[in-house]
Amino acid sequence: MRRGVRLGVDVGRARVGVAASDAAGSLAMPVETVQRASDAPRALERVRELADEYAAVEIVVGLPLSLSGADTPSTQDARDFATLLAQGRTPVRLVDERMSTVTAQAGMRAAGRKAKRQRSVIDQAAAVVILQHALDAERGSGRPAGSVVENAQGEED
Repeated sequence: MRRGVRLGVDVGRARVGVAASDAAGSLAMPVETVQRASDAPRALERVRELADEYAAVEIVVGLPLSLSGADTPSTQDARDFATLLAQGRTPVRLVDERMSTVTAQAGMRAAGRKAKRQRSVIDQAAAVVILQHALDAERGSGRPAGSVVENAQGEED
């Protein structure tokens, strides 16, 4: 298992959930929900700031696919966000995020949180699910989860 903090990102049209791992890459924890709807460039910049603040070695962006593995209306949005994010200093990977929001919502309900109160943290919880899945997959296989996102110059970060 590679050492270093990783950020997990759940890209939504209105909000972006962010999670971070510990330095050992064992445990994902919620960090922040970034508003995106009103200022998409600022949301991108805030995720980059968090990557710098946490000295992240990698950013893991969830790729929303349908249960069959096909693209959804949100798939290209997540890819576009990841591509722009990859223009920064921190390498970016896309990982399958099927069921992450559903899993996060179920966990919140099990913890006694009502749906209306979930909205402010559900994106963070989904980012935790995405990142924890990627960490567990890497620990199990010995290989990083997902695929590397190329930067604007066509180079892998």
